Amino acid sequence: MNTSDDLARDLAQAYASTPEHLRQLRDRLAGTARAHGILDVAYRTIDSPVGPLLLAATDLGLVRVAYATEDHDAVLQGLSDQISPRLLNAPARLDAITHELAEYFEGRRHRFDVALDWRLSAGFRSTVLHRLPDIGYGQTASYAAVALLAGNPKAVRAVGSACASNPLPLVVPCHRVVRSDGAIGGYIGGTDAKRTLLALEATP
Repeated sequence: MNTSDDLARDLAQAYASTPEHLRQLRDRLAGTARAHGILDVAYRTIDSPVGPLLLAATDLGLVRVAYATEDHDAVLQGLSDQISPRLLNAPARLDAITHELAEYFEGRRHRFDVALDWRLSAGFRSTVLHRLPDIGYGQTASYAAVALLAGNPKAVRAVGSACASNPLPLVVPCHRVVRSDGAIGGYIGGTDAKRTLLALEATP
């Protein structure tokens, strides 16, 4: 019996399996898919202080972080349309970023080290997003200041659009961008999530 038949047999038994067996089966399926070149996007969901987060990665790196407010099913459909329909729930592929996020929420990590796949941003939006890590942990910058950093001082609205469409929130810290008048401004994960993150980073 070949590997595909083995997997089909195991999947047929999945409903009667223990959670641990299901995890092992999922990992095996992910490994087989990757070995045969049929896994382009791995994803998982994790719980966090700002709600459930969807994480997705390609061979190039982390490509998407999504809040529940973005509708995870819609995000997965978007990844299928924009990158590849060969997606699989493969949690082990996201272990590194899951670990780093846990450290971040515990206040023990101030920057992320995982590789990033930037393909979902382009043009001036990409330029803006690449400058956001320059805003240090515990700091904030105005939309106008970020426009200046990105080389176009007049593009304040474009900075807002870039932040609103950031495919990698949290890791690429658009939550640190606020209005010039001191107001918190909008956020892809909602203003409550933005306040939570800023408060976390402000804690000594």
